Amino acid sequence: MKYLAKIIANDQEGLQMISACSSAAKVKISDIKYLASNKVFLLSLERIKVENENDDKKVYSILRFDFVDKVRSRNIDQSNQEEVLELVGIDYLKNNDVYEINLIFNNNAYIALNTETIEARLEDQSEIK
Repeated sequence: MKYLAKIIANDQEGLQMISACSSAAKVKISDIKYLASNKVFLLSLERIKVENENDDKKVYSILRFDFVDKVRSRNIDQSNQEEVLELVGIDYLKNNDVYEINLIFNNNAYIALNTETIEARLEDQSEIK
C-alpha cells in the first residue's frame, strides 16, 4: 500500500507545513488554474516527498486553496504554458480581515491569493516512477 499524503491547512502552522513539503517543487505554468466562479486556486506540483526518510521519492501533488477572491501574479509569462517554475515557499500577510497568501517562485516570480480564510490542501496523486 502506497502512502499518499494529504495535508490540510487552516492556519499559519499548517501553511508552513505545506510550504516546507512543497519547497523546490516544479510547477508548469499550464498546471496553474484559478476557477474564479468556485473561488478555487489549483496548482499541480511535482515534488520530493521531504516528509519521508527516503528523500528521493517524487510525487505528483495537487495544492488547492479555497475561498480565493482574487489572484495576482508577477513575473510569470502566462503565454508560455510550458515554462516550469520552482516553488520556493509560501507565506502570508494579514491585512484587516483579508489574508494575502504568497506563492513565491524562483526568478522573482510570485502569485498572490486574496482570501478571507486560510484553507489549503496538499494532496498527493501518484508517485513518479
